[in-house]
Amino acid sequence: MWRRSTIKIFIRRIRVTTRIIAVIRGVTHLSMLIGKGDSLMKQEDKAKRLKELNDLQYKVTQEQGTESPFKNEFWDNEQPGIYVDIVSGKPLFSSLDQYDAGCGWPSFTKPIDPLEVLEKRDLSHGMIRTEVRSVDADSHLGHIFPDGPRESGGMRYCINSAALRFVPKDALEEAGYGVYLPLFE
Repeated sequence: MWRRSTIKIFIRRIRVTTRIIAVIRGVTHLSMLIGKGDSLMKQEDKAKRLKELNDLQYKVTQEQGTESPFKNEFWDNEQPGIYVDIVSGKPLFSSLDQYDAGCGWPSFTKPIDPLEVLEKRDLSHGMIRTEVRSVDADSHLGHIFPDGPRESGGMRYCINSAALRFVPKDALEEAGYGVYLPLFE
């Protein structure tokens, strides 16, 4: 019988291998490798979750929209906990890596697991930026900029609140994210 930890390691190795293949092929986004608009989620599960999103959440995650700065749910959240993809539920960011960048959106120095987010060149709106997407649901999350705190790596993940669901530290176990409790000890 396969142990859960063995399966997780196997899945992680598949993801790493997929990213290596993508780099070799010059792919900047996983959807270019597995088919445009595809995600690693089961299509039925993703379709069900998309129907549950409000208009803003759908616009941000599926149509690369942006919510208003300073008028979104998590831009000034100071509670301990994790942020998960609103579509897939995959953990993406921790409040331990969140900081006030003064931009009006939740900002993080790094993701919980770099293999859960993808970076894609974004030439929209007459700018050259790097888009951040979730791996499993292929959700647009926001953008990454090289103007974050130097002592934390210098990156700023500027993320739309509408792409996230916050799970407070005290609710992690009950919500099925108990494995992330040691981050806060």
